[in-house]
Order: sequence, then C-alpha cells, then structure tokens
Amino acid sequence: MSEPITVTHRHGERVTVEAAGVELLSYVYKPDPSAYESRKPYAHPLRTLAGNQVSAYRPADHRWHKGLQMTSSHLSGQNFWGGWTYVPGDWYQDLPDRVGSMRHDGFEVFQVEPETLTLREKLTWIENGGEEWASERRDLVVHSASPDEGAWAIDWSIGLTNTRAEPLEFGSPTTAGREMAGYTGLHWRGPRDFGGGEILGPGDLGGEEMMGRQAPWLAFVGEHDAVDAKSTLVFAHAPENEDAIHESHWFVRSHDIPTVAISWAFFEEFTLPPGESFHYRYRVVVADGAWDRDGVENYLKTHGF
Repeated sequence: MSEPITVTHRHGERVTVEAAGVELLSYVYKPDPSAYESRKPYAHPLRTLAGNQVSAYRPADHRWHKGLQMTSSHLSGQNFWGGWTYVPGDWYQDLPDRVGSMRHDGFEVFQVEPETLTLREKLTWIENGGEEWASERRDLVVHSASPDEGAWAIDWSIGLTNTRAEPLEFGSPTTAGREMAGYTGLHWRGPRDFGGGEILGPGDLGGEEMMGRQAPWLAFVGEHDAVDAKSTLVFAHAPENEDAIHESHWFVRSHDIPTVAISWAFFEEFTLPPGESFHYRYRVVVADGAWDRDGVENYLKTHGF
C-alpha cells in the first residue's frame, strides 16, 4: 500500500514531495545562475524512503550535472546539456555561445491526490541567441511510495514540438565523432559515493557492456558513504517508446562518474521537421537496498504503466 504524500510548492522556485517523513524529491524550475550550465528544470535531491540521497548537484567534474533532468547535448549546433561542447577534431571546447536553455512557462496541471502528484509543465527551448526553437509539454507523476516495498517512482514524459522554420537535428558526441559518448535525453547523475556501483540489465546483461545497448530497463545499485546501506535506481521505458521517432540506447558509467542517460540519439542523428512533434515516456524507481534482476522485473511487472 502506498504512503500518503505531502506536496509543498514554493511558487516561482520548486515543488517538493514528502512521504513517511522524508523529502523524496524537489523539482526545481527556477533558473540556476549560470547560463553556461544550460538553465533548465531538474529534480534534486532525490532520496529513498529511508532518507538516503541518490542524486548529485553540480559535481566538481561536471558542474552542469544536476540530479535528474531532460537534456539534448547536440541540437542543430546548440548544446542543451550544458558545459563543454564536443567539436569534431577539436575534442571538448568552451563555447558559451552554443549553450541553450529551457524556460519554464507554467503548470497546466497541478493535481495533488493522497498518494500521487501529477504535474503538466509547459516549457520553451531557447537557443543561445534568444530564438525559440521548440515547445515542450512535460508530464511528471510521483507515485507508489511504499515502505513495504522500500521504493517510490516518478514517471517522466516529454512531448516536444519544433516551432522553428527549419528542421531540428538531434545528435550526440558520438554522432559528432567521439566513440561511445552518446549521451543526450533524460539524464541522471548519481552521488560520488556511487562510483563503482553495479549496473544491471535484463537477462544476463550488466556492467559496462550496457553502454550503447538497447534494453527495456537498466538498474544502478550504489553503496552509500556514512551509512551502512545500498540503494537502487531503476530506469525503464514505457511501452510506447518502441514506436517513438528514434530508437534509444543506454548511456551508462559507473566508475568515477556514476551516471545514466536514456539516449535518443546515441549512434545516429534524427530530424524533427517544422511543426512536427515527438514523445517519450520513462519511469525512474528509487529504492532502498540492493535489488537484483528478479526484484527489478517483479516490480516493473506489478507496477504497470
């Protein structure tokens, strides 16, 4: 049975969700100070029901990594990821004039039920010179906070429409020439103590071999400093993603930089014509303890989209 939630909205800044006396997440939509980090909403901190933090904010190695956030590393010559931009033949360069932003335009739906928060947010993607390139409808649903299962979940969907007069071209560092660096799309950055964590996939998939692979889900198990505990995050595709505009692959690293991105343009670019839209939907499960494959599969089976 799910735990009742408490929602606090600090208008113009953030939405916070609590359950069982723990702040599970804050969804921050107030723009951060640095334009170079690609201003956009993000969810941080993320915590388990036991209160253990499972996200990082502005780590020293990549200041633009912020909890859980929607990104696009290579978009028609602009960088909606933040920070360094990969340039073919020149590695990573500081190119602040290529860093775009995502503007929060308001909530169309803000529905709080005893066990569920549902948000529908309107956003605009803006290139560095101020031109509005795309409109986004983002749906966030926080649900299933169950102490018995030791887990809660957030469903995150994106519907993006090209409002530009030209096609939008989506890519990644890999499509620009860097091998196995296909990061883009929904991105999670884990805390530093999760370095060396365990990566699981369906069947016998796991470890670094999940980089660039396709699978319906991926799990990351990390061990905390200071407390004797492990936590698990599960990232899963909604069934309709199989028919999305472009196939997705996993970008995942464990050592040094614990991170997962559900990359929609890992190996190949795709194009969104003017006036056209695409849609993806994902689930992120935040759990106490070290889940195994059977535990992940059972949870996803019993908590259908």
